Amino acid sequence: MSFQEIKKILEKEPAFRLKQIKKAVFGDLIENWAEATTLSLDLRQKLESISPIYELTPEKQLTSKDGQTIKVLLSAQDGSKIEAVLMKHGSTGSPQATRNTVCISSQIGCSLGCQFCATGQLGFKRNLSDWEMVEQVLFFAKTLKKEAKRVDNVVFMGMGEPFLNYDNVLSAVKIINDQFGLNVGARHISISTCGIVEGIDKFTDEDLQVNLAISLHAANNILRSKLIPLNKTYPIEAILTAVDKYIKKTRRRVMFEYLMIAGINDSDKDAKDLARLLKRPLYFVNLISYNPVGHSDFKPSSADRIKKFRELLEKFGITVTQRHEFGKEIKGACGQLAGK
Repeated sequence: MSFQEIKKILEKEPAFRLKQIKKAVFGDLIENWAEATTLSLDLRQKLESISPIYELTPEKQLTSKDGQTIKVLLSAQDGSKIEAVLMKHGSTGSPQATRNTVCISSQIGCSLGCQFCATGQLGFKRNLSDWEMVEQVLFFAKTLKKEAKRVDNVVFMGMGEPFLNYDNVLSAVKIINDQFGLNVGARHISISTCGIVEGIDKFTDEDLQVNLAISLHAANNILRSKLIPLNKTYPIEAILTAVDKYIKKTRRRVMFEYLMIAGINDSDKDAKDLARLLKRPLYFVNLISYNPVGHSDFKPSSADRIKKFRELLEKFGITVTQRHEFGKEIKGACGQLAGK
């Protein structure tokens, strides 16, 4: 679907038609225009022929044994494969105690070639449109509606580098955040980047309360360049300079994601180096147990090692969170289904 096309179709219609359309798509979660009964039959038929709501076709869906993680493989009109994941946090016994986070992709494949990432091994195919990103969220919004629940958080942490598809990502963010769209609060939307400095600089100038996350995964340039080749272009010092400018202007916290990979970046020395690097105001670290990728020799750090690593960071005054493990049994890491 394209709002530009829809606005052209609505040029001779009353101004309230667009609001009716948004309510039908995002509120009522209709499957097709025929269900938008507040619109005339002629208009519904015109919309269906020119701008169908859904462009992506579900191809495969996997659900974890505990029901907390659902991963879907969606097929685009050109045959490209797109992955998205729903993660349910908190108690399943009370709807009020749960938070539902949708992790979406921004590109087909990725050009960065990170050693730990399945998507990076696919190579770059193309950018996703803003609607292809929004549609990933809509897929799970419809799933959750059956449980009388909604999407609470959206994270751009799936396939691709969001800041290499900057304009479409920002357009998708605005639709997701729109009170007449999916109405997900800006502070409940996060964008994760490997460190595209120009993207961070542009994001700094946006009048948005959206969260910024940095995929760091190493405390020095030598190791990070091995894990993330992009680091040779944007070394850690350049990224932190851009982040500091972002914080100075926005006064918002920034999350540094750190994959815990056994024997690679999880030693006591790594923890101390990371603490020295990130002991700055409004920085915090999110430790993530590595989700194994079939082709890789990397293994996740043990629970004891992650605990010790976290304790060391906290001892040096670093604020640390730890991501709950989601989807390991259903190949939850981005790119694993598309790669197959």
